[in-house]
Amino acid sequence: MRMSLDIVGKNMIRVDALSKVTGKAIYPADVYMDNMLYGKTLRSKVPHAYITVNTKEAENIDGVIKIFTCKDVPTNEHGVVFKDHEVFCSKKVRRIGDPIAFVVATDIKTCDLALEKIKVNYEEIEGVFDPISAMKEDAPKVHEGNNIMYHYKLRKGDTEKGFESSYVIAENTYKTHMVDHAFLQPESGVSYIDEEGRVTVVVATQYPHYDREEIARALNISEDEIRIINASIGGAFGGREDISLQIHLALAAKEIKRPIKVVYSREESFISHSKRHPLIMKYKTGADKNGKLLAMEADIIGDTGAYASWATNVLRKAGVHATGPYYIPNVKVDSIAVYTNNPFAGAMRGFGATQPPIAYEQQMDILAEELGIDPITIRMKNMFKKGSETATGQILTESVPLEECLNKVLEDMDLNLDRKGAY
Repeated sequence: MRMSLDIVGKNMIRVDALSKVTGKAIYPADVYMDNMLYGKTLRSKVPHAYITVNTKEAENIDGVIKIFTCKDVPTNEHGVVFKDHEVFCSKKVRRIGDPIAFVVATDIKTCDLALEKIKVNYEEIEGVFDPISAMKEDAPKVHEGNNIMYHYKLRKGDTEKGFESSYVIAENTYKTHMVDHAFLQPESGVSYIDEEGRVTVVVATQYPHYDREEIARALNISEDEIRIINASIGGAFGGREDISLQIHLALAAKEIKRPIKVVYSREESFISHSKRHPLIMKYKTGADKNGKLLAMEADIIGDTGAYASWATNVLRKAGVHATGPYYIPNVKVDSIAVYTNNPFAGAMRGFGATQPPIAYEQQMDILAEELGIDPITIRMKNMFKKGSETATGQILTESVPLEECLNKVLEDMDLNLDRKGAY
């Protein structure tokens, strides 16, 4: 008997579609409350320095309610996996945009004036901005210890023998750049104490449960005392997985007991949230005379910037996906995440699986050209099928439509290429 499905195969209307197209959707920046104050964050203007902060002159400005610094945070740390961020930098800044202080005032102009009057003494120290240089023993240290914060290793078969048996070998280095999510709605939020006495933060976030956990840790209160209201989200793509303004807002509401609102400018949004990891990918790929892949080695270096965020997940997935959708019997992959003083990198659609195709697909094209094989045929010879084994040892038993998909593309494109012996 065929099941009747409510969703699959049907054109469903999104639950938030009507409110968004009619302009009725409420984003955090749309929220206004009586007796509301405004907040702004003072951020580092240099990438690497020891700091001292003096807020006295700014605190005396009429309309300034309070200026928060590291001394006001019970547990001055956060991070989605590793707690390597500080809510407010205490002794050292590690990137341009690091938060140093948070001004709460009666209006935005007063916030801006107070930010100008806060005195930050920067004792600049040498920074490191290239991940390969950062891996050296004598490189400036972003955090305590080695700048290499994660190393994923994948080994299968014997690549040395695989290359010895190869008729043709392609060796190249590929680079991808840092990418910003550039979502339409910059970060914004409102915090207040609700009718049950809970610290409440209205924010557009991808992880309300993690936000609550991180706020609770920083403020040293229980999660039951915190409420996250996830308003309409104007784009995210991974860029709202890390804490931005949530702890600043919660801390201020808890201490001042009045609603506080923050809206980032586009410039502040750019310097505050994570980016896509730029990768340096050194590839060596070997094939026999007929185009069958025999061996691949890849060294993948990921610049995670000043903080780890999701670097372990991203670089692990980059390593796992380094062979692409192709069966290769002999594989050696080293995938490394490295701290630098660049903007920090984290989640962005694809989680490390989007960058390696630039490398492995170009390798396939180069091998095809060297062998005089068309680029489709070489892919057909090597692509995963049902029953194929990946470099990590996984046997693919379902959802492997590559051959069917490519054949359909060829059919639709009406490419009359000779494929005798391609399979």
